[in-house]
Amino acid sequence: MTNRIEKRTELRTPISRVWRALTDHREFGAWFLVKLECPFLVGQIARGQCAYPGYEHVIWEAKIEKMEPEKLFSITWPLVEFIDKERYIGDYTGAPRTLVEFRLEAMPAGTLLTLTESGFENVPAAWRDKAFLGNDGGWTEQMKNIGSYVAKNP
Repeated sequence: MTNRIEKRTELRTPISRVWRALTDHREFGAWFLVKLECPFLVGQIARGQCAYPGYEHVIWEAKIEKMEPEKLFSITWPLVEFIDKERYIGDYTGAPRTLVEFRLEAMPAGTLLTLTESGFENVPAAWRDKAFLGNDGGWTEQMKNIGSYVAKNP
């Protein structure tokens, strides 16, 4: 098994629109299904309540790593849902983290959005496969979600 997830989707909308859907915390929350508390700021932690059915008990958290306008948005986030969740209730200090990067490229018909998640080697071996497979499936769905979101909200 690899330690890296990669997903690509071609969106028939301008980069500026995709960028806003990724980096405006309200828009991100709308397609990702999380109620975020505050805007994304580089170096800061963003938190919110998951609204995804079955995950409403989860507090979503990510550290905003980079925001290179209309090129790269990256975060690191804890992988606790697949491991010892009781240990990390409300406090993700010390939890294994992965790096999530959203890269945008112009295309004649719109935008190529490439998502990568790396760093699964940071997850304890006993939980790594489950975390990888869960996130791989989750990103497949989330790439569809952002596509639908920008199509319905030009």
